[in-house]
Amino acid sequence: MYGKTYIETVLRTIETAWSTQQPALARASELLYTAIRDKHSVFVFGCSHAGMLAEEVFYRTGGLAILNPIFFSGTLLNTRPVTMTSSLERLPGLGTIILEENGVKAGDCLIVHSNSGRNTVPVEMAMVARERGVSVIGFTSLRHSQSVTSRHPSGKKLFEVCDVVIDNCGVPGDAAIAVEGLAEPMGPTSTAVGASLIHAIVIETVERLLADGVTPPVFMSANLDGGDAHNRKIFDEYKDNIFYM
Repeated sequence: MYGKTYIETVLRTIETAWSTQQPALARASELLYTAIRDKHSVFVFGCSHAGMLAEEVFYRTGGLAILNPIFFSGTLLNTRPVTMTSSLERLPGLGTIILEENGVKAGDCLIVHSNSGRNTVPVEMAMVARERGVSVIGFTSLRHSQSVTSRHPSGKKLFEVCDVVIDNCGVPGDAAIAVEGLAEPMGPTSTAVGASLIHAIVIETVERLLADGVTPPVFMSANLDGGDAHNRKIFDEYKDNIFYM
């Protein structure tokens, strides 16, 4: 019963986010389109489970080849002990270092995912990136973020420091399902909703590029005939905008 409730909740949340976030989604696809059209680069970052969006969109069939994940092990789930991620994502100065070491520069576009939007590293990355002429798109839960205090020294949260904010319409704490006999809620929605919305943005970006006469660098499956040759051509043509090889 609760599994069905969870699936229904995820689908309902996706529908709510899709219907309410149309202006933000359109603006986000416009920022990606502009960066790609002008031969700039696109980066995606998140800490802990929020980093799954960066994994979701890069180097995959049907995806844009120029979406670059920013992976810093101390803030990802391969860190041991994994509890250290919670300490590191609150550390002032770290976001600036990660941004600089990954070569993000003026004219680029940065997507930052933080469900709570309160921790120092994602807020700092967004703030510093905008100061340096980078377009910043934030994925967050407004209900969650507005219900908590910021951990950034400025008192700002992610939704306050981005060019475009996309609300995943999740509940505070992310877990959306109350199970009888259990005090803690279960069933987070941020990953499923965020993945759906970010793919929608990518597809709409490709639509804009095609309308402008630009052939977008979209990967084919390496398990289809001709896939390897197709993808090698993309790597050669966009080598200056791909940083994960």
